[in-house]
Amino acid sequence: MKNNADCSSASCELLKDIPEVLFVTGIGTDVGKSWATGWLAREAAKVTGEPVITQKMIQTGNHDMSEDIAVHREVMGCGLLPRDLDHTTAPLILSYPASPDLASRIDGVDIDYSVAAGATKKLLREYRHVIVEGAGGLMVPLKGRYITLDYLKEQKLPVAVVINGQLGSINHTLLTLEMLRMNCVKVYAVVYNPHFDRDRIICDDTRVYVRSWLRDKLPDAKYIEMPANI
Repeated sequence: MKNNADCSSASCELLKDIPEVLFVTGIGTDVGKSWATGWLAREAAKVTGEPVITQKMIQTGNHDMSEDIAVHREVMGCGLLPRDLDHTTAPLILSYPASPDLASRIDGVDIDYSVAAGATKKLLREYRHVIVEGAGGLMVPLKGRYITLDYLKEQKLPVAVVINGQLGSINHTLLTLEMLRMNCVKVYAVVYNPHFDRDRIICDDTRVYVRSWLRDKLPDAKYIEMPANI
């Protein structure tokens, strides 16, 4: 089945139908979302032949420039772009490395997420596809009770969920996918990041279990596996 095929080649054919805007979330913090976002952009540009750019919806733990955007450009094999330098790709930056809700309270800033949505629209005037990386996972508080899931529903964005094979990842993956499914958010793909693979037995079981779950519950979602070295 096409939707459950591996993607480890230089150009991933599964990304031929990548949407105009794709939101990248993860099953938690430090699962490799930034590396996956840059890789998806690089491979989508190769396979579609169309211009692709990435965006960071909101960045915490930085001043002025987004470190995640820098990772995207490293993986994409380019330097900072004009829309990075004028902050269109990272319009919301907070100094404390915490949830956006907490970081904004520490910085004394009232975050307006329509700024992020407006930046996406601006990027779409210059690029065919925009891949937007979120902050942390699906239930991260963005502003009070307003969470990432609310933003996805509000903006009607399809999602790529970055997962890995660490112990506990099946639980975190299914919780994330079930929340998306229950809230009628389209899951475009599950992206497996092998960077954290340590226990082959656990990792192989995670791959098999998640792919089987997708076939049963979300048959239209793609299973995409990043290469070990991107």
